[in-house]
Amino acid sequence: MSENTQDIVYALQCAQNVCFAARASGLYRSTDGGRSWEFAYTSLALTDSLPTTSVVISPDFATDRTVFAGVSGGVLYSLDGGDSWQIVELGTPPSTVSALVISPDFGRDGVLLAGTMEDGVFRSGNRGYNWAAWNFGLLDLSIFTLAISPDFAADETLFAGVESGIFRSTNGGRAWREIMLPVGYEPVLSLALSPAYAQDGTLFAGTESQGVLRSTDRGATWTQAATPDGPVNSLLLAPDFPTRPYILALLEHALLLSQDAGQTWREYPTGLKDMSAVLAPAGLAPGAPLIIGTTRGDVVSLVLPTQ
Repeated sequence: MSENTQDIVYALQCAQNVCFAARASGLYRSTDGGRSWEFAYTSLALTDSLPTTSVVISPDFATDRTVFAGVSGGVLYSLDGGDSWQIVELGTPPSTVSALVISPDFGRDGVLLAGTMEDGVFRSGNRGYNWAAWNFGLLDLSIFTLAISPDFAADETLFAGVESGIFRSTNGGRAWREIMLPVGYEPVLSLALSPAYAQDGTLFAGTESQGVLRSTDRGATWTQAATPDGPVNSLLLAPDFPTRPYILALLEHALLLSQDAGQTWREYPTGLKDMSAVLAPAGLAPGAPLIIGTTRGDVVSLVLPTQ
């Protein structure tokens, strides 16, 4: 998938061998695990491009076929795996949706949240049909990334990476509190929570200029990992972290792998430049497949090194 030099890939998501790539030219879908792609908005009969900056798939995709895509001014939803779409507007003036997260218990609670570039966080509690701004205590409304606790049904915990740092909510997004970072006010571009967050309280933050930060007490205190140089645009943890303490960090010109929870890093040669998004649909075990998006609109399939 190619070729427009301005067609940045903002986000990638996969479920049940169906993958989506949110691009500046719109949303694209693959039904063969990322090997081939098609335009996903055909049913909308668009006359202009519809830049899509975020995408998230229901954890129950195998049965409900639900997908959400963030665009300027609203959130699109599909109930048939991306064949047809409806849009729900978030308000006026329109704000670009920069991040989407969905409750791990979505089938029961119907909760998802949208981060925007100008208007903070919006929340839906009815499967995306209605949205409301939930910004009490959120002092920085420029949202770069959102992360949701894997135990959200019990702890209602969310994190927002913003232009000035990180905010945390422990009541489902109803109220937010700033987290103090050891590097001061710093844009946080990516967040990743441990799959065992309920037990280990571990999360990682990728910053613009201070590398990767790590907390093991739910964000109360932080340490700097032995960090890569440059903006950390994406962080992925192994699904069985911390048993397998692997972390993947995506920078614009480098893909870095840590096998010791961020203490040391080594570069994984991809042969790609201007990387903008990465997905590991089968986890971070050696030999697992990777899908990488670039600022040119390319989406490339690779595999993790076996050693």
